[in-house]
Amino acid sequence: MKKELAFALNYALNKGFQIHPNAFKILEDIDVKKLEKIIREIVREKSKQKMFQINQDDLETYLGIKDDPTLQNEIKVLSDPTPKITSGEGVKGYNALFSSRFNKLKRIISDRPESRMLKSIASVKTAKSEDDMYVCGLVSIRSTERNITKLVLEDPSGTFEGIVFDGELQTTAGTLLIDQFVMARVSMGKNAGFIIKDLILPDIPDQASNRSESEAYAVFLSDLHIGSKYFMEEEFTEFVDWISSPDPVAKRIRFVLIGGDAVDGVGIYPNQDKELVCQTIEEQLMKMEGLLDKIPKHVKIIIMPGNHDPGRRALPQPAIPKKYNDSLWERENVVMVGNPAMVSLNGVKVLMFHGQSIDDIVKTTPGLSYDNPVNVMKHLLRARHLSPIYGSQTPIAPEMEDLMVIDDIPDIFHVGHVHRAQLDMYKGVLLVNSGSWQKQTPFQASVGMTPNPGIALLVNLKTLQVFHENYNSNSNNILQS
Repeated sequence: MKKELAFALNYALNKGFQIHPNAFKILEDIDVKKLEKIIREIVREKSKQKMFQINQDDLETYLGIKDDPTLQNEIKVLSDPTPKITSGEGVKGYNALFSSRFNKLKRIISDRPESRMLKSIASVKTAKSEDDMYVCGLVSIRSTERNITKLVLEDPSGTFEGIVFDGELQTTAGTLLIDQFVMARVSMGKNAGFIIKDLILPDIPDQASNRSESEAYAVFLSDLHIGSKYFMEEEFTEFVDWISSPDPVAKRIRFVLIGGDAVDGVGIYPNQDKELVCQTIEEQLMKMEGLLDKIPKHVKIIIMPGNHDPGRRALPQPAIPKKYNDSLWERENVVMVGNPAMVSLNGVKVLMFHGQSIDDIVKTTPGLSYDNPVNVMKHLLRARHLSPIYGSQTPIAPEMEDLMVIDDIPDIFHVGHVHRAQLDMYKGVLLVNSGSWQKQTPFQASVGMTPNPGIALLVNLKTLQVFHENYNSNSNNILQS
């Protein structure tokens, strides 16, 4: 018997109390740090009632762990690229992709009042107006020289080159990504060139978020890397066991979202086999299934692929192929989706994206870093696109429709990939980067990346209040918010 439990029992017995065997079973599962406080308060209340037995009902009432039939666990998949993937070929495919991107984002920005004055690039270049004009397009060139920034935009009618002189606007221009959509207010310069006077992004509007009617909780996880010898199996098992415990917060969990890199994969990087304890994809997925099997069946589990998971590496990714583990697909409480995906949890819209494009954005954008992934997430929301840059580290497939555009505005934006758990808010959207369950790898150490793994993030879907459970014994391993 744990010494903390023995102390708590002796305290009650010395006060003249008896403890029912069913109550004893509950006490065995309670966090030892909370035992003394719980017993003291129950003893005090029951002493007032002159009732000297602690039974199961007393503990369930105090802890709030009675099953609550009002807690909903309704999930709807609002968008998933898996059934929509229709890749084109070569130049034709990419032309279709970027045409789709331009048209979707132009429709989004048409809600802005300035859009009524939009002209095509071809018509602006032939206009002789002295008034300001508006154009929109995808950024094809961004360069700065001698305190002057040059931008080249492209739309279906042609290309447009403009110069930014204003210092503050140059800062904005410096954060634009190649292939990102933007609207510009321009005027004719004295030497027949164009001056850019303002830059307007599609961005998301301020909004009131949707809320669940009941206080169901969702757990946000990613980057488990099961199969790696650096996977924190003991800590993750402890967390999964906690979900099944009588803890009042755990009893309210109805959803678990895994945002990619559930397994470590095979052949992802040179000599990876030396860092694996499970050498095949099938073995890794089987191990994951065994761990997730301990989660109560009333909890819905949503699994999305990342760049380490089996299947297509290029974005958008279809769900993990059924051929690698069909029993995962057949489980009633497991939902397999592609990357990215939008799901509704009791009416709360969650945009899930693994986050591969963070690599490209951090490398090309001043002021952004892996240490603060939520700032990159804000950048994506302002761009209304999850992976704007083509031709860099993140592979993008030549889809006939650009499925990476953020058409619908989420209530929660869930991203992983960088192994840094962090929280923030942006215009009413809760930003969750869910960190990882993999200890620092030799590669991460070699490039100075310091993850904060082993943190489970939980969101109350009625209030959007965030809680966390830290299973990492390292005192420096903290949640950023």
